[in-house]
Amino acid sequence: MRLSRRALLAATTAAASLTAAPPASAAAPRNKLRTGFERLSAEGYALLDGQRVGIVTNPTGVTRDVHHIVDVMHADDRVNLRAVFGPEHGFRGTAQAGGSEGRYDDPATGLPVYDTYLKSGQPLADIFTTSGVDTVVFDIQDVGARFYTYIWTLYDCMEAAQLAGKRFVVLDRPNPVTGREAQGPVLHKEFATFVGRQPISQAHGMTVAELARLFNGEFLTTAVPLETVLMTGWKRSEFYDAHGLPWVPPSPNMPTPDTALVYSGTCMFEGTNLSEGRGTTRPFELLGADGIDGKWAAAANELGLPGVHFREAYFAPTFSKFQGKTIGGVQIHVHDRAAYDPVRTGIALLVTAKKVWSGFGWRSDNWIDKLTGSTRVRTAIDAGASTDEVVAGWREELASFRRIRKEYLLYK
Repeated sequence: MRLSRRALLAATTAAASLTAAPPASAAAPRNKLRTGFERLSAEGYALLDGQRVGIVTNPTGVTRDVHHIVDVMHADDRVNLRAVFGPEHGFRGTAQAGGSEGRYDDPATGLPVYDTYLKSGQPLADIFTTSGVDTVVFDIQDVGARFYTYIWTLYDCMEAAQLAGKRFVVLDRPNPVTGREAQGPVLHKEFATFVGRQPISQAHGMTVAELARLFNGEFLTTAVPLETVLMTGWKRSEFYDAHGLPWVPPSPNMPTPDTALVYSGTCMFEGTNLSEGRGTTRPFELLGADGIDGKWAAAANELGLPGVHFREAYFAPTFSKFQGKTIGGVQIHVHDRAAYDPVRTGIALLVTAKKVWSGFGWRSDNWIDKLTGSTRVRTAIDAGASTDEVVAGWREELASFRRIRKEYLLYK
């Protein structure tokens, strides 16, 4: 696909002074990882020299000692930081799901903060133009799932930067659930929304820098001038806790790396009438509804899914579905992260929930189709398909995506 553009992309990437990370030793100490920002700052911000800079970030844009990078850069005379662009939940993270903070001046720095949430194309390009920046920098911690909106903020900002004639720089951070492989169904273009703009798999197994290269090479009509500042010391097989990086919740319902581990599977329950655990201290690990009892956990455990056990659980969400009502369901307990398959597990839980609970239903707007990327999962489960049969339905399209994805991977 577009071989000439890929060749151009490769040449552009090779030219960037901080793009190529040296190979990490197999025996590298666990504390040797350096994020993209750490490398950028260690180089004296040379990549931003002479540029008026705007940054797309949120509370996860922190240093190892949890200072926010906006505060750090604003206090450094070597950076001409002129604007901040906030995604869903906002720059300082005060908004719940489906919300943002709007336009305001940041009290800590005095910098103008612009709202990017649900903005794309020319309207977003106009915001970049209004801000007066030359270079747009992106630094947000992703969680590895197609329907987590920050990667589509990345995509939209890349497209808008190209329209506005801006340079784009991505500072890389780890995929917290590893970058071992892509899993799950691939989005069909007719189901594109802000929880999935382009045909990638449900668990993409990529970092944001790798995704940026994929977007530039495969999906943007015209490539943006892109530079990526890679990590050093990160291996694709490593989970988030391998290097002692601080975890800042990327959104209010992503409190821990354990949440991220299950999210690409259990977020599918947003498309049902069951609670996905919002309003509890274990969102996406607790699932349930009024009228469910221990039969669901028993049915799920009988499947012998690798790396996971299911506990009969009862809980009362403080907001969202079943607010204030005690409901029954399951808690997911992952005991072997390397063996655990979050998407397959999510499908198995949907299949067993439908079998053991007569009240099971999909959201009336068929939101499940937007989350999974087509009608296939919903219609297969409604037809009585087993977990294996549902998973087999996306095998060919996943293999095709894996071949494309491989060209954009940057780490071993």
